Amino acid sequence: MWGNKRKHQSGRIDTLVGQDTVLTGDLKFSGGLHVDGSIVGNVSSDGENEAVLMLSERGRIQGEVRVANVVLNGQVEGDVHVSGRIELGQQARVTGNVYYHLLEMAMGAEVNGNLVHQGAKAPAVTKKPIESKGKDLSPPQLVAQDNS
Repeated sequence: MWGNKRKHQSGRIDTLVGQDTVLTGDLKFSGGLHVDGSIVGNVSSDGENEAVLMLSERGRIQGEVRVANVVLNGQVEGDVHVSGRIELGQQARVTGNVYYHLLEMAMGAEVNGNLVHQGAKAPAVTKKPIESKGKDLSPPQLVAQDNS
């Protein structure tokens, strides 16, 4: 995963948050975002499937992340929602839930929360009204019984 030289998805970086930079506020981007500094706020992509967030081992995000693809080797304090692929490097530390479609996790990565798989979108379920036809459809009542 981290030892090979392949580029992830688009390999293109459109936005860089430098090592000594602290960005306060929500950040919405398109294309590629590389973070070496800190972001205090939510990070999201503009909905494109090729958007990639790369968080280096020096990078830190305090807020919710909603991006199509993520390569994470730094710290995130908040939930991470990934519609495509997430790679958690050995320095990755997530305090929050990770919602993912595809997950790759290196030995040493930490998730202090739940890993929740989000499969292909299921077809919408339409609820039909239930016809009573004279039957009582109220929920059953629970009655405690004393068996002594």
